[in-house]
Amino acid sequence: MPSQITRSKNSRLAAIASALMLSTVIVAAPMAPLVAPAYARGAPESFAPLVENVIDAVVNISAAQTVENRSAPLPQAPPGAPFEDFFNDFFNRRGEGGEGQQGQPNQRRGENQPNRRGEGGNGQQRRSNSLGSGFVIDPSGIVITNNHVIGEANDITVNFNDGTKLKAEVIGRDPKTDIAVLRVKSDKPLKFVKFGDDQAAKVGDWVVAIGNPFGFDSSVSAGILSARNRRINSGPYDNFIQTDAAINRGNSGGPLFNMNGEVIGINTAIISPSGGSIGIGFAVPASTATPVIDQLRNFGETRRGWLGVRIQEVDDGIAETLGLGKVRGAMVAGVDDKGPAKPAGIETGDVIIRFDGKDVKDSRELPRIVATSTVGKAVDVVVFRKGKEQTLKVTLARLQDGELVAASATKPAEPSNAPAPVVRRALGLELTQLNAESRKRFNLKDGQKGVVISRVDPNSNAATKRLAAGDVVVEVGQEPVNTPQELIDRVEKLKKENRKSALLLVANAQGEVRFVAVQID
Repeated sequence: MPSQITRSKNSRLAAIASALMLSTVIVAAPMAPLVAPAYARGAPESFAPLVENVIDAVVNISAAQTVENRSAPLPQAPPGAPFEDFFNDFFNRRGEGGEGQQGQPNQRRGENQPNRRGEGGNGQQRRSNSLGSGFVIDPSGIVITNNHVIGEANDITVNFNDGTKLKAEVIGRDPKTDIAVLRVKSDKPLKFVKFGDDQAAKVGDWVVAIGNPFGFDSSVSAGILSARNRRINSGPYDNFIQTDAAINRGNSGGPLFNMNGEVIGINTAIISPSGGSIGIGFAVPASTATPVIDQLRNFGETRRGWLGVRIQEVDDGIAETLGLGKVRGAMVAGVDDKGPAKPAGIETGDVIIRFDGKDVKDSRELPRIVATSTVGKAVDVVVFRKGKEQTLKVTLARLQDGELVAASATKPAEPSNAPAPVVRRALGLELTQLNAESRKRFNLKDGQKGVVISRVDPNSNAATKRLAAGDVVVEVGQEPVNTPQELIDRVEKLKKENRKSALLLVANAQGEVRFVAVQID
């Protein structure tokens, strides 16, 4: 037995020696230089220093409105009945419709609205309350929040972290960006925070949200910037920062900080089936908010630029047909006769690719750029027209003035005894002459010109582009057409030029036009 142990021991020693020799050889062999991989930065050891520096500038906003109570008295449990408190609380909350005021069930604003019912029945007044968040941006007492937090409130109180309560007045509000500016009067300078550059923040950067979710004061949550330029169908300037930092009802109007303690967003909405955070929250970017805030502070209202064009998205088919090279810009689908674009020379079919020195990436970006431009300012607008770039000078008007431009009235179509029009076919479309009979059939305007679509082949590419009977083809390849034969001839010409698609300018019964790229084969 000992001899076996000795041999085993000797064998192990030999194996170790061999391994050491092998290791020596490996270490001694020439090695290629190692490139250290890039690792993500870890979470900060603590967010406490940042929070301590900014939390006194974050406020709780209580907005109250006294309204006439026109509803019937809600049922009340008899005194002493089982579950009396639960019963009365349930019906009080339902009577106020707090949940119903939050919008779509899968997209809820961040405010908390307990809305406690007042005493009495019909004809009596009740007080409707809402709670939200905000933050101070000026030591003199300028407070920012969401417009939907204050609503039509006639009594607004700003509650500070140290327990101070100050009444606030509304300086200005903008429903389109959901921003409101308040002013409070304080005996001493207030702690305030500054806006930062949200464009410099990258997806994956740490962010911190501070607010009052569900009425819990000064709650802090941390996460990352999840995405940029999110569109949630909230208005004409739809452009949000997405974050997974916990945003709940009551966080609305509160700040979203970068790691320098600068506000890069105003928390305003969440996506949730239940009303609680599921890690998808949205904030108005600082770059969108600051011009609006400046206008509200200076004028008490917004003064946005107005170009006077109707635009549509540029898709792959349109970009290929026009020779743009890539999808970019905003295509002009209509020019207002009384807007500043018309005298400047902007035409239907132009693609606006640069505005006042800023590249226009897509059709959603142009309205935001124009809106933040100074009214009355002459700006350079670069358009792509018939394969070339042109620079035009446009003097912007004010958006509110543009919104007041009335649409021209249309005359009813006169009846006609004309024979049924001849039907021609091209691009999966059945085409007829535009005359009194077709105007009456499809309820088209008298001044409309072009070729009427009477039917669309459901299996054609035209059908996938949402063309429909009653639409009118005004142009093919940016050249006007007035008869079905002209349209067919124009398509045949494009075929000979080896074009894959035909760019159609199409008008609907309301006279609204859009460009559609339809495959030729």
